[in-house]
Amino acid sequence: MARRVKPKLAVWKFASCDGCQLSVLDLEDELLSLAAAIDIAYFKEATSLEREGPFDLSLVEGSITTPADAERIREVRRLSKSLVTIGACATAGGIQALRNFADVREFLSVVYASPAYIETLATSTAIADHVPVDFELRGCPVDKRQLLEVISAFLHERRPNVASHSVCVECKSRGNVCVMVTGTPCLGPVTHAGCGALCPTYQRGCYGCFGPMEAPNMESLSRAFRAAGVPERDLVRLHRTFNANAPAFRAESERHER
Repeated sequence: MARRVKPKLAVWKFASCDGCQLSVLDLEDELLSLAAAIDIAYFKEATSLEREGPFDLSLVEGSITTPADAERIREVRRLSKSLVTIGACATAGGIQALRNFADVREFLSVVYASPAYIETLATSTAIADHVPVDFELRGCPVDKRQLLEVISAFLHERRPNVASHSVCVECKSRGNVCVMVTGTPCLGPVTHAGCGALCPTYQRGCYGCFGPMEAPNMESLSRAFRAAGVPERDLVRLHRTFNANAPAFRAESERHER
């Protein structure tokens, strides 16, 4: 009886903190079953063993911040049957996209003694800004249950079942009292679900770690913030965190910066 050839998985890193790659290793109870079902052919965070492509599925963490990375992601795309981006860096440029609102050359002159040796881009951008992406899994870091669902879906050639509604739905399902009632600014109404409403459950406002939900009403939420006494400068800061370069959050922050 012929042995079944296992699908090949590659995990790639670009500019990031490695947190979403660690989410793969944090699968703990499921990791052995996962390793039995797939061939982990390239995963620098986990093993020095490398197998050559092509790969059935590539998980890509991190944003594009250098000319070399802009070239490398095109090669990763060429080698990958399916390419899934994981985390806020890969789907929206990450916290490092705060550079997109400033002058990077000024940073270089302050931080480095010889900035002429630094090759960097003026922006930090999502992988989808450079190559076609088959699915974007949001989060800072990603949720391991959603990650398992995405891997399973692509290996079985179906669409992942990842909800596109807001954090508010998760908050209500946990029976939480809305923190906005107490005057705490919360991005939950415009933020993609996935964290299980972690911060509101502990009476903290949502920081928007999972990026914009599908069709967010940014202006409506800003009106609610203003009514609660939040000044314009804080509205800019609220939208410029882990997903500052996500189109909806970026546009809303720029609207309050004028």
